[in-house]
Amino acid sequence: MQYKVLLVDDEPDILEFLSYNLKKENYIVSTALNGQLAIEQAKKDAPHLIVLDVMMPGIDGIETCKELKKIDGLKNTLIVFLTARAEDYSMIAGLDAGADDYISKPIKPRVFTAKISSILRRLSPTPLTPSSADQTGLFIDKESYIVVFEGQKITMPRKEFELLDLLHSKPGKVFKRDEILSKVWGDDVIVGDRTIDVHIRKLREKLGSQIIKTVKGVGYKFEV
Repeated sequence: MQYKVLLVDDEPDILEFLSYNLKKENYIVSTALNGQLAIEQAKKDAPHLIVLDVMMPGIDGIETCKELKKIDGLKNTLIVFLTARAEDYSMIAGLDAGADDYISKPIKPRVFTAKISSILRRLSPTPLTPSSADQTGLFIDKESYIVVFEGQKITMPRKEFELLDLLHSKPGKVFKRDEILSKVWGDDVIVGDRTIDVHIRKLREKLGSQIIKTVKGVGYKFEV
C-alpha cells in the first residue's frame, strides 16, 4: 500500500529536503509549517505517519502532538518527533504527549527513509496464533516492534518496546535500574531514573498494572 506521511517543520528547506526523499520512495507526502496548520492538514488527510518537529514557534511539537492525539480519526496515526534535542526532559515530554518514536537531526536521506519504513511496519498486520502468546497473553514481534496483548495490537515507542522486551526476556528476574539503563539506553547515553519510571508507567497503562512489578529499592520484573 501507499502510505501517507505528513511532515511538520517551520523551516521550508527541511520540509523540501524530507519531502523530496520520501516522494522518491513512493510515499504520499503533505507538509505544514506550524502546529496549527499540521492539525488542520492531519484532519483533512488522515496520514498514516506524522513527522513532527519539536521546536516550532507558536504551538510547539509537544502541544501539537497532544492535540493530534485527541482527534478520533487519528487514533491509529503514528507520530514521530524530529528533533536536534536529546535531553532527558525532551524524551519524557514526548512520551507523555504520546509520541511513538524519535528521529534526530541532522540525518542522512537514506537513514531517514529507512527509519520511516521501519516505523511504518508497525502498522502492518501481525499474525497471531494461540501458541504465539505467553501465558499472560503477550506476544512480542521483535522485527516489527509490535506488541500484541490479549489479541489487541499495541504500537510502542522504540525504547518502551525495548524495555518491555528486556523484562519479558527473563520472566521473574528482577532487573536492577543500572542494568536497565545499560541494556536499553546504553552506557554512552545519560538519562535519569525518571526516564525509566515514565517508560514503566506507560507500559502499565497499556498492559495493566499486574504484569510489571516494582521491587522497591532494586528495580523491576515481568510477572508471570
